[in-house]
Amino acid sequence: MALLMIPMTCFGSILATFQPCQTPDDFVAATSPGHIMIGGLFAIHEKMLSSEDYPRRPEIQKCVGFEISIFLQALAMIHSIEMINNSPLLSGVTLGYEIYDTCTEVTVAMAAALRFLSKLNCSREMVEFKCDYSSYMPRVKAVIGAGYSEITMAVSRMLNLQLMPQVSYESTAEILSDKIRFPSFLRTVPSDFYQTKAMAHLIQKSGWNWIGIIATDDDYGRLALNTFAVQTTANNVCIAFKEVLPAFLSDDTLEVRINETLEKIIAEAQVNVIVVFLRQSHVFNLFSKAIERNINKIWIASDNWSTATKITTIPNVKKIGKVVGFAFRRGNMSSFHSFLQHLHIFPSENNKALHEYAMLLSACAHVKNSDLSQCIANHSQGTLAYKANEDMEKNFSLRNDFLWDYTEPGLVHSIQLAVLALGYAIRDLCQARDCQNPYAFQPWEQIQSKCSKECTPGQMKKTTRSQHICCYECVNCPENHYSNQTDMDHCFLCNNETHWAPVRSTRCFEKEVEYLNWNDSLAVLLLALSLLGIMFVLAIGIIFTRNLNTPVVKSSGGLLVCYVILLCHFLNFASTGFFIGEPQDFTCKTRQTLFGVSFTLCISCILMKSLKILLAFSFDPKLQSFLKCLYQPIPIIFTCTGIQVVICTIWLIFAAPAVEENVSLPRVILLECEEGSILAFGTMLGYIAILAFICFIFAFKGRKLPEHYNEAKFITFGMLIYFIAWIIFIPVYATTFGKYLPAVEIIVILISNYGILCCTFFPKCYVILCRQEANTKSAFLKMIYSYSSQAASSLAISHVSLDSTNSNITMTDPSSGGRSATRQESKDLQAQAFAHICRENATRVSKILPRKRISSI
Repeated sequence: MALLMIPMTCFGSILATFQPCQTPDDFVAATSPGHIMIGGLFAIHEKMLSSEDYPRRPEIQKCVGFEISIFLQALAMIHSIEMINNSPLLSGVTLGYEIYDTCTEVTVAMAAALRFLSKLNCSREMVEFKCDYSSYMPRVKAVIGAGYSEITMAVSRMLNLQLMPQVSYESTAEILSDKIRFPSFLRTVPSDFYQTKAMAHLIQKSGWNWIGIIATDDDYGRLALNTFAVQTTANNVCIAFKEVLPAFLSDDTLEVRINETLEKIIAEAQVNVIVVFLRQSHVFNLFSKAIERNINKIWIASDNWSTATKITTIPNVKKIGKVVGFAFRRGNMSSFHSFLQHLHIFPSENNKALHEYAMLLSACAHVKNSDLSQCIANHSQGTLAYKANEDMEKNFSLRNDFLWDYTEPGLVHSIQLAVLALGYAIRDLCQARDCQNPYAFQPWEQIQSKCSKECTPGQMKKTTRSQHICCYECVNCPENHYSNQTDMDHCFLCNNETHWAPVRSTRCFEKEVEYLNWNDSLAVLLLALSLLGIMFVLAIGIIFTRNLNTPVVKSSGGLLVCYVILLCHFLNFASTGFFIGEPQDFTCKTRQTLFGVSFTLCISCILMKSLKILLAFSFDPKLQSFLKCLYQPIPIIFTCTGIQVVICTIWLIFAAPAVEENVSLPRVILLECEEGSILAFGTMLGYIAILAFICFIFAFKGRKLPEHYNEAKFITFGMLIYFIAWIIFIPVYATTFGKYLPAVEIIVILISNYGILCCTFFPKCYVILCRQEANTKSAFLKMIYSYSSQAASSLAISHVSLDSTNSNITMTDPSSGGRSATRQESKDLQAQAFAHICRENATRVSKILPRKRISSI
């Protein structure tokens, strides 16, 4: 295999002594030996001076602007490694470190990355070119850092070559979550997606809808700006302006762009809220100049600078307005605080950053704490003389709390978590290996070694009782939630109105629209029954038409009445079709109205038939007189049906049924007809029930008419079937839910319709088709005469019984003298009563037959 040797060149010194680089080790900011080496990247200096040489040489220039807060982050990494070495986590195995100062420059960070990738224990600093790095052993096993997303992305692309784990404590760019482009990148902070979402939510809840944005011109700033713009649009917030500043302080145009940005803020006087995605140094310069121009706004701070103590040291910083920021989660800081308290006894031979800080502290010994940070930044741009250790220790003790005041707890906690995550990964790998041997494992193996298994899409992380966020359980996303990436902190909620998701879903599925379809087996069965009913109606109509002049047809009220009732049955059966298929506004309004009016007309006609039958065979003079007054067929039918028409019309005008999408079901959208008004629906059904009950009473009164022509008895049965069906319907309809709710009403309509149809017409069809000898005029007259005779006899007997009772009462008189006379008088009265009843009965029969009551039975 071809082997390409890439020697490491020497780089200029980037530390306080600023001596030329003689060996690659001069490039290291802080180092400590160990069995397993961990790399670190921290922007301890804020910028790199521009070269004045022309043409420019390929060398790294001097770095200036010592950053106290970043120096503290490097100390946090050192402290975390020391804690692991002093704990039983890695028994017998020590962690070492090599920390490099990136000077907030991608170029310097890339040089450090080359050093990380150089071959272990090679006499020459070199990086081998290979097609397969699986067995390659680089100088370090993993890298902590960098802080800025721009630098992190550049370094990550180099470390991906060997799949060296890179754990960032501050880089929040959303693109870094892409495991295809950054397979070996990990972080202990959430991505900007969550931060920008929280910012947009805060702005929306605060009632602000006209804002400005300032960001750096790098990957972090541009990505955060774009993500935030999407979030604001979703929350109905408008962006008045977007200003972009150069990413690096060494850029000569930075001051000009800051002034232009401030002019824009002054011009946009109505913008009082400004979101700032900048680095601490940029914010320091921006606010310093904004205070000079008396700009007072509300500033929304990103996690990059929200907790920066450096910003609070700006003179008159309170004049800038209000600052609302988002910060990382904090942890227990007591151990790190103790570490800072004893920092003066920490060896600084291999820690050039600590050595430089000590010298800067000595140089600024005369400055008070509030100005110390600025003094250190200014002095770090020159050459510092070496001070004695006694002076250094004295200055440390005098400034005992200075470093603690500049500590950012959220970032320190993130660094501690990053180191601990690597510690647990190394522990797992070393359980079956001798990790005192630096060749025990390759860096890429740590990516497979985690405190917890990777959560697959469809799952989310659930933090256990452990204090480390790297230790968690994977739980399935619940129903209607999904996750589409690995190691998601939470599952996303589907839009419950239009989408759904099963348990452990990786995406949302569109809900299916559901209703009682024509293809549904139950719908097909009900339609078949409706069609069968229509066929029965047509068949009955044909039978009655062909037997128009027979007594059975005439006794049914004539062909016109039969046709009207059959038409009503036809419409009732046809109305069931409007309950099936995709609901439309027209079908929703038509189905109940058509059923209500047609069924009311049917009951009204049967009511008149019941009244007519009762009138024809009533022998009570008072009842007959009342029925004659009541019996007005056409007005009553029109009145009864007209009341139902009015009810339905009012219903359609004020609360008409309409199509409604029921989204309460988890997986489907139920398309159904919402009745509009339950009161109107109940009134319509209740009115039909009242008419049916009156019809039932009249029919029940005439239930003992001639057997073969007793229509009243069958009407009584039909009404009973109707009542039973609709009484059962009410609780079933109230408790049924889903697409089969219309089927419940269809079934009740079919039962009541079939019940009335069968009881009203089937007995007559039976007589017409199977008992033709009973369907003659002579047979009919004979049956009427027989019934009238029986009725007259019953009446006579009842009178005789009454007289007999009276005579018995008379005979109980205690007067013995009048006993024989009373008995004789009673016999005479009985004889006279019987003769009178016989004559009356003969007269009634003679009157009934000539009036052709046969046709009205």
